[in-house]
Amino acid sequence: MPGIDTLEGLLKAVTEFDTNAYELAVDTPALDRARRSINEAGLLLLGEMHGVKENPLIILGLMRALGLTDLALEWPADLQPQLNAFLSSGTGLDHPLWWIGDGRVTAGHFATFMAIPGLRVTLFDGGMFTGDWSQRDASMARGVLEAHVEPALVVAGHAHTRTSWTDLGLPMGACLASARPSLESVRIDYGTGTFYTIGPRRSRGYSERAGLRIAEGELVVGLPEFGEATVPHLSVELLRERLGP
Repeated sequence: MPGIDTLEGLLKAVTEFDTNAYELAVDTPALDRARRSINEAGLLLLGEMHGVKENPLIILGLMRALGLTDLALEWPADLQPQLNAFLSSGTGLDHPLWWIGDGRVTAGHFATFMAIPGLRVTLFDGGMFTGDWSQRDASMARGVLEAHVEPALVVAGHAHTRTSWTDLGLPMGACLASARPSLESVRIDYGTGTFYTIGPRRSRGYSERAGLRIAEGELVVGLPEFGEATVPHLSVELLRERLGP
């Protein structure tokens, strides 16, 4: 697989994750534009490639730079009670849905949560997998708006945070931008490295330089090099057994 397949291993990885291992460099014009989105739309989108170790560190850097304490994530909404338990007491990570292994959930996220005083996290993936990509994204957009979490950073896979029509359909970002015309989206510009979605993978790309900046009219966070996240992942057989009929 491999991933991490025990609760003890996950808690150890959370404890060992260094939230000071990355410092987000920012260009002032880009930060001003991101702040304007927060002030006028109440939200700022961040599009990621799942399973990258640095993703939660970029979240941490942006939230600190913008003074935010509300975060919305493309994680299963059914896990909200378990996440609340983790935030209040460090428990709740034994639920099977944490262990799907698609890279959205990583040990680094849980460590990062503890590094933001007063953090509130909202999960907005309602699990609507009907085969209609746009329908799911519209549902996620409704979840964000109905949660009334602004001002907040909203994080999802990069295909979902585009603010205009794509080849896949109408993404969540476009739905949100229709309701909040001043909304901006930040794309993580990945260079070369490894990541984990269901298994270890490698990507070879190019990112000009690190940090938040404006590139070709877009807000981007450059990440020239990146590493594989520690992802909780159980086999399909174990997940079926623990989720039950």
